[in-house]
Amino acid sequence: MMGILADEVLSLGGKVTGVIPHFLWKKEVGHGGLTEMIYVNSMHERKTKMSELADAFIAMPGGFGTLEELAEILTWVQMGLISKPVGILNVTGFYDPLIKQLDVMVTEGFLSTENRKLLLVSSEPDDLINKMEVYRSILKPKWMSKDET
Repeated sequence: MMGILADEVLSLGGKVTGVIPHFLWKKEVGHGGLTEMIYVNSMHERKTKMSELADAFIAMPGGFGTLEELAEILTWVQMGLISKPVGILNVTGFYDPLIKQLDVMVTEGFLSTENRKLLLVSSEPDDLINKMEVYRSILKPKWMSKDET
């Protein structure tokens, strides 16, 4: 999916920056035609670099990696390490079960209503972008620095 999206952006004259650990590039997982490719040593460095480069984060249908990255970036927002918008593009209801689980987490007291609102959701790209453009962090000021993580 990421390769298809990157190819489409490039075909329309856009720029695409990739961030990939050396070990994945050696396995030929990377895209060779990007505008810029940044190589890092680990998946954690990859996520850190992507969080520095990104203005916002959108999860599209994916597997374990997508789910893990979504959870981590939401945790960073919850902890006040970053304050950028995070959204799910819920294509054909792909994330409906996850969204229901988040609501169960609120009901059961494992997730506050305030933190549940950190995740923006839409099935329409334009609507999700609009939500992200007007997003303002609803959390209190940062209570932990990056050095403390």
